[in-house]
Amino acid sequence: MEPKKNILTYEGLRKYEDELEHLKVVKRKEISQKIKEAREQGDLSENAEYDAAKDEQRDIEARIEELEKILKNAEVVVEDEVGLDKISIGCKVRILDMEYNEEMEYKIVGSTEADSLKGKISNESPVGKALIGAKVKDVVAVETPTGEFKYKVLKIQRSN
Repeated sequence: MEPKKNILTYEGLRKYEDELEHLKVVKRKEISQKIKEAREQGDLSENAEYDAAKDEQRDIEARIEELEKILKNAEVVVEDEVGLDKISIGCKVRILDMEYNEEMEYKIVGSTEADSLKGKISNESPVGKALIGAKVKDVVAVETPTGEFKYKVLKIQRSN
């Protein structure tokens, strides 16, 4: 079975590459220094600083492994080439919540990059899934556990 592709925008790719570089170059060096200093204090069996440093090292290595897996299977969406006739990953979209008559703006991204607090919704989320392929003036229905919501597409633009 082929691993799932991680769809990323160029911005997301850069963010993950920068984080990976920082962890490998800066954090690994910092943690090895902490471990070395804790070892120099003697008895490791009751050394809380040593245990904490080893836990931090384990967390850093796990995150490095996770980032390498994400980047290995990354498929980058070139936002400059995204068509504006219909919604796709990499678009910024302005929609109208028809029930509350409220306008919202989202950037459609892959699930790895999704961050609703920053207005980035996944193409795999209920709203994202409903919006993919829609055109300006289309009304899409999103089925949720609390009922159906309808959104009207007002504007599609490039996100950069």
